[in-house]
Amino acid sequence: MDATVSARINMMRIVLISGIIFVHVPHDPATSPYLGTFGGLDWLRVFLADSLFRIGVPCLSAISGYLLFHRGIEGFDYCKTLRSKASTILLPFLLWNTAFLVLVYGAQSRGIGFGYLPDVLHAGPRDWMNLGLAIESWPINIPLYFLRDLLLCLLLSPLIALLVLRYPRTTLALMLAYAVLPLPNGIFLKKSILFGFSFGAAMALHRVDIKRLDRFAAPIVAAVLAMAFLLSLALYAFGPEFPVWLDMLRSLAAIAGIFGAWALSALLIRTATGQALSRLGGLSFWIFCGHYPVLVLFWMVWNRLGIADYPLFYAASPVLALAILVSTHATARRFTPGFAAILTGRRAGGPKRPVAGHPQMKPDGSIAQRR
Repeated sequence: MDATVSARINMMRIVLISGIIFVHVPHDPATSPYLGTFGGLDWLRVFLADSLFRIGVPCLSAISGYLLFHRGIEGFDYCKTLRSKASTILLPFLLWNTAFLVLVYGAQSRGIGFGYLPDVLHAGPRDWMNLGLAIESWPINIPLYFLRDLLLCLLLSPLIALLVLRYPRTTLALMLAYAVLPLPNGIFLKKSILFGFSFGAAMALHRVDIKRLDRFAAPIVAAVLAMAFLLSLALYAFGPEFPVWLDMLRSLAAIAGIFGAWALSALLIRTATGQALSRLGGLSFWIFCGHYPVLVLFWMVWNRLGIADYPLFYAASPVLALAILVSTHATARRFTPGFAAILTGRRAGGPKRPVAGHPQMKPDGSIAQRR
């Protein structure tokens, strides 16, 4: 794979996942952004959580589909893929989700945590299966639904590849309709994941030059930001219960955000910060799996302290969550590297040594050939 494309993918993962933290900052009915209690801050919360950073899931799905098939259909080994993903996706999902489920059970058995999380203590076997394995509904660690739906896409990957190879326009049009229209979810918890994965697979299998629009990167980013801004105004005006047409627009805008996120990567990778972020693969997965439990813990402590200043909580909790997750990841890599590797799905991260003759990236994002 082109070294620049690989770096941009790694960089956008951590950027998008850091943005997803804002989607999951807790609040209660009294501090809902749609009440307008905090004025402009409430609109900003809607802009970040319900509009801008909703692009994260479709874009991460497209990245997964593209990476799976970037060697072409001839380089795709279904059995090998399933064995690999069992250790890089399924095992981390089970470990992170089960650990949080056990912690919640332990807390609730001591009378702590009721009202913040599902009632695990009195849940039946079916509820336990759903909270632990996300068979029919959301897992206890809610953001991990992405890994659950991604595993479904991987199981269906031969069929998806066949359809996007033979009937790309029809397949993507039908999947877009499924993602946007008010249709039943079926086996997926988030319909946009199927479209994003299939879109990424189609780009790889048809050898589409995904850097073709890089020269228009700035206008594309500006257009997506404008779209997110206008959408947030409508959401703020109609929420929290959105009419069907607005919910469809929100789904469509999240999918269109794939282009904006990729265009942004073309601009960021030219910076030193962007290149540094591109070497943090394991950290991005750690943040993704760990941020929700940390945010819920903050919210429980905050309410226990009785502090009424919610804007302070909203401003501080994402920053503190990132600080804790970055430090715990660094600590785990240093003292328990094997366990850290399992929890991050063998995503090492960190700079790699240059290989003679291998394309290397210049500071401006272009490629230099080592001699």
